[in-house]
Order: sequence, then structure tokens, then C-alpha cells
Amino acid sequence: MSVKLYSVLSVIANGTLGRLSCIERFCHYSRHYSCSQKPKMVQKHYVEGYDAFLEFFKTFDSQGQKVHVLFSSAPGPDGDTWCTYCKRAWPVIDEDLEKADPQSHFVKVAVGDKPTWKDPECGFRKDPKTKIRVLPTIVRWGSPQRLEGEQCDKADLVNMLLTDEDD
Repeated sequence: MSVKLYSVLSVIANGTLGRLSCIERFCHYSRHYSCSQKPKMVQKHYVEGYDAFLEFFKTFDSQGQKVHVLFSSAPGPDGDTWCTYCKRAWPVIDEDLEKADPQSHFVKVAVGDKPTWKDPECGFRKDPKTKIRVLPTIVRWGSPQRLEGEQCDKADLVNMLLTDEDD
């Protein structure tokens, strides 16, 4: 029996499933697996907003697997992002995800629109667990390993972060 996995539907945004357009763009992440098979690619999740981010990690269990988190700008009503660096980095990151450990997780976190991100009181900026100063930022959760800003569109650096076995 095949089960269609939509880890992206684990979206929790402001108590709803978030914007449908975001989910639709991430549906290319869904894959079919037999119930007895292990995933053959990174398990991907999408979260939008700081409160949803906190809620997601409160209940998320990585089962000891590596977790990479991308903090990026939220897409606007037209589906495009306001952050130029995020726009340039995403194709590089998406391609390198195919090389990442299939027994790992990738969480794409949309920090919000430009005014939300630029607010000095933005939760992502103030949270000691995230320490986000610039977008995009990719971190290996629970580790000091991270890429920030223009580093995120450098394929060799992204590949190293996503495939490195050392914690």
C-alpha cells in the first residue's frame, strides 16, 4: 500500500494550515513510499511565522536524525519572495537537498514579510536558539554550523553543510 506523505502539511501557521499557495509550491516535495520503506530523500517541512516555528519545534521529533533549518523570507501574494538573496539561494539549496542524507529533515521557515523581518522586535532576531541576523540563513539545528546571506547561494558551502557527517 502506498502512502502519500505530505510533510509540508505539517504546516502550522497562526493556527491554520497557512497560505495554500505556499503549500502548493511545496507539494513537489511529496513522495510516494510503501509503508515498509524508509524515505529515500530528505523529509521536508514548511513553517510560516515565529509562533508556528515555536509550535513546530515543540512537537517535532527528529528521532535523532539531522535537522537543517532554512530561515527565508515569506512569499508575497504573487508567490515571489521579497528577499533577493533568498531568491538566488533557493535553487542552489533545493538542488543540494537531493544529495543530503535521506535520513534527515529540512525545515523551511518563512520569517514573514519585509516589515515583520525588519522589526527589531522580530522573534527570530531575538530568540537565542535562532540568532538570525540576515536572510537567508541555513543552520544545522543543535549545532553551530550555519550559512548566512550570500553564503547560501554557494553550492560548495551548501553541499558541505547538508552532507557533512561531523556534528
